Amino acid sequence: MYTFSTKIRVRYGETDKMGYLYYGNYAQYLEVGRVETMRSIGLIYADMENVHNVFLPVAFYETKYVRPAKYDELLRIETTIPEMPDRFIKFHTKIFNESEELVNIAKVTLAFINGQAERLRSPDFMNEALKPYF
Repeated sequence: MYTFSTKIRVRYGETDKMGYLYYGNYAQYLEVGRVETMRSIGLIYADMENVHNVFLPVAFYETKYVRPAKYDELLRIETTIPEMPDRFIKFHTKIFNESEELVNIAKVTLAFINGQAERLRSPDFMNEALKPYF
């Protein structure tokens, strides 16, 4: 299992009339968590696509809104890769507010495909980067 945390501040343009983070923007915050988690172990999304011809489309997305995140709040996005990837890579994410109260829980599963949209297994370069944590 590998876990990494990053922070993001709720911007005005991401909120609704009540000053809460608009529910549709949580998916983008989850993506920030995934991208930064992969970057923390040396895997850069742009390199996966441009160098290795590996793309990661979302295959499954489940989320639970626990409490609202508010405008200008600094959120901590805690992203876990719970198991070694095979045909899919799973990310479990918790978002906390500045008081460390749980705001959101999500599970996102991504598939592996190449530039011709053909299904792949987890690439060797990814398995090597993740192996020390499992």
